[in-house]
Amino acid sequence: MKTDIYTAMHRKLLRLIPNLADIREHAKLKANGYMDLNVDILYKTEKYTRIALSHYYKHPSGDMIADPDMEVRIWNYGAVEALSYQDAFGYRRVYEDAEDGTVVYPVVKKSLNSFLNTWLSNLIEQGHTVVEKDAP
Repeated sequence: MKTDIYTAMHRKLLRLIPNLADIREHAKLKANGYMDLNVDILYKTEKYTRIALSHYYKHPSGDMIADPDMEVRIWNYGAVEALSYQDAFGYRRVYEDAEDGTVVYPVVKKSLNSFLNTWLSNLIEQGHTVVEKDAP
């Protein structure tokens, strides 16, 4: 049975964050030797949940910069899709309006979902695990 990228990413995300459904606002994942991964719950509906995934680094000015920062939609039927991507070089989004979804940028959609799929694989391979809120 062939699995599409959206279903594969859903499996990877749940492997990475098994308690995703229990997270109310945010969580942090850590792995020795790698940047922390921040997970923020942005919005929940009966059909899907939108989250942000990001690494942060400290800019020489002292500001914390999210790079990369992705917005992702998790469909309750078992699929995940990238909605937007931001880094130091710019911002890209898959849909003109993520709630409407009628105007889609297919090249961006393919690119961002490919990146997200690879990123999730890398995070799993690096050993990222969810830590308690108050953990150092």
